[in-house]
This record gives sequence, C-alpha cells and structure tokens, in this order.
Amino acid sequence: MHMADALVTPSVAGAMWAVSAAAIAFSSRKVHNDLDERRVPLMGVLGAFIFAAQMINFTIPGTGSSGHLGGGVLLAVLLGPHAAFLTISSVLFVQAFFFADGGLLALGCNIFNIGFLPAFICYPLLYRPLAGTTASAGRRGAAAVVTAVTALQAGALGVVLQTTISGIAQLPFSIFLWLMLPIHLAIGLVEGVVTAALLTFISKARPDILDATPQPGMAARRSTGPVLISFLLAAAVTGGVVSWFASEKPDGLEWSIAKASGQEELPLPEGKMHRLMGKVQEGVALLPDYSFRTAAGEGNGEAGRAGTSVAGLVGGVVTLMVALLGGMLLKWVCRHAHSGRTSLERREAPPEVR
Repeated sequence: MHMADALVTPSVAGAMWAVSAAAIAFSSRKVHNDLDERRVPLMGVLGAFIFAAQMINFTIPGTGSSGHLGGGVLLAVLLGPHAAFLTISSVLFVQAFFFADGGLLALGCNIFNIGFLPAFICYPLLYRPLAGTTASAGRRGAAAVVTAVTALQAGALGVVLQTTISGIAQLPFSIFLWLMLPIHLAIGLVEGVVTAALLTFISKARPDILDATPQPGMAARRSTGPVLISFLLAAAVTGGVVSWFASEKPDGLEWSIAKASGQEELPLPEGKMHRLMGKVQEGVALLPDYSFRTAAGEGNGEAGRAGTSVAGLVGGVVTLMVALLGGMLLKWVCRHAHSGRTSLERREAPPEVR
C-alpha cells in the first residue's frame, strides 16, 4: 500500500506531510513523558522485524495480486499507539529513502495510511474494547483479526481519497475504490491471522508485554531477552532468506491501479516538485527495489538473491538503529528533563525544606 509520487499532487502531499509530522511530534512528546524503558529495545527490534516482514509479498489466490503485512496493529498492541507510530514511521522513512519503496513526496500519505490509522484510530476504537483488559487468547486473537482487517480497509480508503483529491492519476473513484477494498480485505485477513499468532506466542513468553499502557518508569519484572532474540532472528531470517521467495505479482495497490487505468505503471508528472523528489530518491536509494543497482533484466538469479538478502539485512539493521536510537534519545531527554526539574526544585526550596 506504499503510494508512489505519481498518485499525489504537491498540495495534497504537503498537507499529509504536515499531518504526519504533527503526529510524530505529538507521539515523541507522549513517549518522552510516559516512557517505559522496556519498550525502547522492543521499538528497535520490532521495527527491524516489520521492515523484513513487509518485504515478503504473499500471493492472493485467484487474483493475480499479492500483499504484505503492514504491522501497525501488532506494533500498537506491543508498544502502545505512540511508540508504535514512531516505529512504523521509522520503517517507512528507511524504505522510502534507502530502498525507493514508496515516494518521498507521498511519504506523509504512507505514514498516515499505514501508521496513523492503525495506531490512533483502529487500535483504541476496536482492539482495546474487543480485547478487553484481561483477554483470553481467543478473544485477543479475534480482536487482532478484526482490527487488522479494518486498518487495511481504512488505509486503502485513504489511498483512494488522497489519489482522487489529487486528480493527477485520473483513476475513476468508484472503480478504484471497489478494486482496492476487496483486495485489501484479503490482505487484512492474512495480516490478522499472523498478528493473532504472534500475540499468542508473546502471551506465553512474556504476557506482561501485552500491557501496552504500563505505569511510567515501571521496570520489567522479567528479562525481555527471549522475545527480543526471537524477533531479531526472525527479522534476519525473513529479510535475508525468506525474502527470496516473495511473490513477484503486483501488490494490492499496483494491481488496483493496473486494473483501473489499464497501465502497469503510471508516469511521473512533469511538475518541478515531482522531478526534484524523484532525483533525490534516485540519488539516496542505495538498494532500489531491495536489490543491487543493475541494468534492466540483470536483477535475476544469484545476483538478484544476493541483492535481496543484503537489502533485507541492511534495511533491518538501519531500521533497528533508527528506532532504537530514537527511543534512547527520548529516554535521555526524559531523564535529563527530570534531573533538571529536580535540581531546580531543590534550589528553589526554602532552607528548612532542604
């Protein structure tokens, strides 16, 4: 569901960049104020895992299309909505800048559709009420499936609306909508089942992690090591090896565009901003399309697999570092601010209080 720049005008893209940037700033403040330190390593490791998982396109039988996990609901359940939104934003930044997956101009749209809607709309309005506070595994799994399906439908609707308002792709609204929603319904069902399975695993290994709203400063009662190692290994294996076997069929968005327009790929508009963002992305994307830069037709075989493995491993590491360093920075700011307030209170206190 990563939108390309060819779908949006600079005005729509700018508005979505502003919304997403404001949500990032708000989430950073919330994580800074309510930081639970055990979430910091989880942010990095889960970011790497979601990056790798999004490389694996699975075929949707009978459609000629494929899909991949979004990960927003899983992150929201494990990290809370604000840390989840920062983590998925990190994934999308790395994908767009280093791997040319999703346009730079459209990045604000992608952050909103893939990150904001699951974390701030679907998670609080659906998952929390459905799962309850003391959910059984079955109830938690059902809540995950319903929420994942709804999040994918909401994101697909967001893509259609942003494309239609932009008006440069000339995709008929009704046709585009009725292609996008059913195909992402199928993708959402797969994501929901995978999310439910992962939550079942975590509920057995570390049930306290599923309390996404712990008291600020509460330390973990048991080591998160086994869960972190499991997700880190899963990220390495998924990005380095399983990615070889990803479906080559167009994803749900690409398939819908092709069906609605009759073109496999929409041309990039000739506007200055589109050209500028295209040149910037071409310059900074070291492994475009998750492979080495090669001449047309040279990306298959062993070299293609090697490029995919390198992209999966490098992308996972970069995403881990971005999310982890972001969390550590917020933790440091939180401690520094708390220390500064304490020192100020001591200086201002009357002598008898000191």
